[in-house]
Amino acid sequence: MTADPEKPPRTLAREARRLQVIEATIATLAARGHARTTLTEVARTAGISHGLVLFHFDSKEKLLAETLAFLAEEYQTHWQAALDGAGEDPADQILALIAVDFAPALTTQARLGAWCAFWGEAQSRPDYQTACGEKDASYVAKMETICAALIRQRSYPLDPVIAARILRVVIEGTWLDLMTLHTPYAVDEARRTVMTALALCFPRHFAQDGSRLRA
Repeated sequence: MTADPEKPPRTLAREARRLQVIEATIATLAARGHARTTLTEVARTAGISHGLVLFHFDSKEKLLAETLAFLAEEYQTHWQAALDGAGEDPADQILALIAVDFAPALTTQARLGAWCAFWGEAQSRPDYQTACGEKDASYVAKMETICAALIRQRSYPLDPVIAARILRVVIEGTWLDLMTLHTPYAVDEARRTVMTALALCFPRHFAQDGSRLRA
């Protein structure tokens, strides 16, 4: 089997520049919000010209759409990789998913702020919902499957759909707290909040500190 051909330097440079602009957009969204994010401000944050931003992204709307797609793909890549390394035990799988939600790479102020900016627009922007819909559905389905497996293991009187929803809502709620509270609690406390919800749903699997309980 032959190796994939290496990308030419010009292609690599173009992709690196696009990533630079997307990262600047993430930072700008976090600092200024969706409505006040402009191509001029993104260019200033990236340290490049307004024209160079337009060269890579035709408009603000296209830039924001591709930034959202980048964030969604980044998140999916992380949680799928975590599951791939978690093995077949559903208890290990659910812990791996939760760990991703509080991984340092995904819980920077910039990324949390950008996600909150997009969430605030999603209700009135069907294109944003479409951009993330398939990836969100994949995550929700996996969470429900894992919860169903935990329920079968220890005979919990739970609906797996509702159990998965509880965990997802608590995770997203702590993300919002980290961005919107005047004095937010630490990321570790956010993680412990989710672990407490996990233990309340599955008390024969987990302690409230997130440690495993063996049968």
